[in-house]
Amino acid sequence: MTEFPRVARSRPRVGHIQFLNCLPLYWGLVHTGSLLDLELTRDTPEKLSDQLVNGDLDIGPVTLVEFLRNADQLVALPDIAVGCDGPVMSCEIVSRVPLDRLDGAKVALGSTSRTSVRLARLLLSERFGVRPDYFTCEPDLERMMSEADAAVVIGDLGLRAYLRNLPEPGLEVHDLGELWKEWTGLPFVMAVWAVRRDYLARHPETVREVHRGFLSSRDLALEEVAKVAEHAARWEVFEPPVLERYFTTLDFRLGGRQLQGVAEFVRRTAAAGDYPADVRVDLLHGPGRG
Repeated sequence: MTEFPRVARSRPRVGHIQFLNCLPLYWGLVHTGSLLDLELTRDTPEKLSDQLVNGDLDIGPVTLVEFLRNADQLVALPDIAVGCDGPVMSCEIVSRVPLDRLDGAKVALGSTSRTSVRLARLLLSERFGVRPDYFTCEPDLERMMSEADAAVVIGDLGLRAYLRNLPEPGLEVHDLGELWKEWTGLPFVMAVWAVRRDYLARHPETVREVHRGFLSSRDLALEEVAKVAEHAARWEVFEPPVLERYFTTLDFRLGGRQLQGVAEFVRRTAAAGDYPADVRVDLLHGPGRG
């Protein structure tokens, strides 16, 4: 009998945020074995968002703003996101003056963020009533503050700022998640995991397998969060207790309250024209587990 070679199934191209905020998910993927089933690309949030929208990735994290701008091409995976329900610890406005005194002042926006930058601009405009002079630059807080009166920083740089690792004394640090929660009473979603609609149509079961893998990864990492923090601290400037606090402060869920927070963000920002006021967050149907 002639034996034909087995045709290998191509692995889904999946994005992974290279910031500390997603390290628990990566750790979980490694320890559940799911990583072997993925062709993983690690990069910054805005680059991964572009790759997913452009079709260079099949599934991955996408900043909330980019998801909303491209909702016709994307479907969100339920119950997996990066967000907060109060302080986020890693998305900060660093300022020399109180926020309500930034009218006309120069404010530097870190180039690795879109959603946090949009949230910061919304808060400064609508909550604090100021119209700063914004400019975008590389995320280097010392350089940013040498050219501006305030700066928006995210990720590991934002976490350092939250922990008062600052380039000069007397700077104020304002947590964007905390400012949003005080203002609206709702959680905030920074990024969701999404699949391209065309890939979902061709490979629905693969998408569900990846979704189950992410959920299992998230659950295992949070169950063993002290171990994750201990491991991460070997390679980071942060001590294990700080990382454990950070990983448990972040909200990796995408449920009803988180979607209410998304809807409120859309209500307050859609007038800018980036996405329609009736934009929908379509969720993957069917069981994520099982």
